[in-house]
Amino acid sequence: MKENRPTLVDIFKSVLASFFGVQSDKNRQRDFQKGNPIYFIMVGVILTILFVLIIIGVIKLILYYTI
Repeated sequence: MKENRPTLVDIFKSVLASFFGVQSDKNRQRDFQKGNPIYFIMVGVILTILFVLIIIGVIKLILYYTI
């Protein structure tokens, strides 16, 4: 059975797994063989920006309720 290119959901899962360092070997091989690197880079940048914004929001919330 021939595997298709990774879908957008697969790319998000792969990038999230890479954030935690728990990517499976099967998915890693699929990503490197069939995936377009620019999609992984774009999703990685988007998720990193979201992560930073969430951290900033949590810190502002904590500071707001402690002052």
